[in-house]
Amino acid sequence: MSNRYEIIIYWSERDDVYIAEVPELPGCQADGKSYQEAVSNAEVIIGEWIETARELGREIPQPKGRLMFA
Repeated sequence: MSNRYEIIIYWSERDDVYIAEVPELPGCQADGKSYQEAVSNAEVIIGEWIETARELGREIPQPKGRLMFA
């Protein structure tokens, strides 16, 4: 399920890294020096976000797919 969440990736001049945000999971974001590293880190963080939500008995949103339009 974790690979179905939308990930928004952008470059942060201030931090000098790519930022990967997962809008369907509040507060879920990662970064990386490369685009690929940001995506990889986001996949790990999504899994950890879901695991923590389960441990705390919180609702886990179902992935909705594409949320934003370019």
